[in-house]
Amino acid sequence: MQIDPFKNFNNGWALVTAGTKDDFNTMTVSWGSLGTLWNKPIATVYIKPCRYTYKYLEREDYFTVSFYDEKYREDLMILGTKSKRDTDKLALTKLTPDYLEKGITFKEAKCTLVLKKIYYDDLKLDRIPKEYIERYYKEEAPHRLYIGEVIDIIE
Repeated sequence: MQIDPFKNFNNGWALVTAGTKDDFNTMTVSWGSLGTLWNKPIATVYIKPCRYTYKYLEREDYFTVSFYDEKYREDLMILGTKSKRDTDKLALTKLTPDYLEKGITFKEAKCTLVLKKIYYDDLKLDRIPKEYIERYYKEEAPHRLYIGEVIDIIE
C-alpha cells in the first residue's frame, strides 16, 4: 500500500462508504488507524451516531475506506459537510461510484481498503479526558469505532 495513513487520515482525509448499489452513503473521515488485531490486518474509523452514514455502517457487514489525491479535496469537503438526508451530495462532486463485490468505492480513489466489519464499540465518556469531552462531545454523543478486517486493497 503506497499511502501514509497518518498523513492521509489526518491531513488528506478519506471516505468511508457503506451500503448497496441501490442505497449507499459516503462521508469524509479524518480519524482512523491501520494495524493488526487477532492476527488480521485492520482499519479503524470513528463515526458519530448523528451522522447519516452511521446507519449504513450499523446495517452492513462490509464497508470501504478510500484515499484521494489533493485535487479531490473540495469533493471530500462537500461529502464531509453536506448530508444525504438533505441533498444528493454526491451529485455535487466529480466522483464516480465503483461498485465492488463487497462494497463501494469511487473510480478516482488512489487506494481503497475493502473491510469486513469485525468489531464496533462506543467511546465511553468516563474514559475520555475532560478537555476532549468539552471539545468534541459537549452537544453530541461520542463516536462509535468500527474495526474492519482488510479483505482487499485496490490501488
